[in-house]
Amino acid sequence: MVFAPACRRARAVRSSSAAARRAGSVCLPEPVQKRNRLSRSRDFDAVYRQGCSTSTRFLVLYWFDRDNDPGDARLGLAVPRALGNAVARNKIKRQLREVWRARLERIPPGRDYVLIAKPGLTEAVQANGFAWLGERVDEVLGKAAA
Repeated sequence: MVFAPACRRARAVRSSSAAARRAGSVCLPEPVQKRNRLSRSRDFDAVYRQGCSTSTRFLVLYWFDRDNDPGDARLGLAVPRALGNAVARNKIKRQLREVWRARLERIPPGRDYVLIAKPGLTEAVQANGFAWLGERVDEVLGKAAA
């Protein structure tokens, strides 16, 4: 089965430049939906306290089986300040969400996950590329499944 992500239009930018006018026709991937995100601190705490964990050189993954709610898998991201300024942290979060969204169909439902980035990840992604980040996420998910 081939998965073709839906597209959404980019927000129009208020500017007189030609590049800004063309930005309205850019096709962007669909974001990770709210039902697939952890947002409350009590949900993060439950995953940290009651869940299991595994780690690799650049990522730590905590997961927790929700017995009372067998819905979609949910992801929470923790990106510490040691990774850089706010721009760098937000960029790595966007990249991790995109990698997660692409793998959402293969992830077992009914679990909460917290993915923590370790220092050095931003430089490694810049040096090795976005596909490398996907391999690292697959690696840590594989360890969680074992």
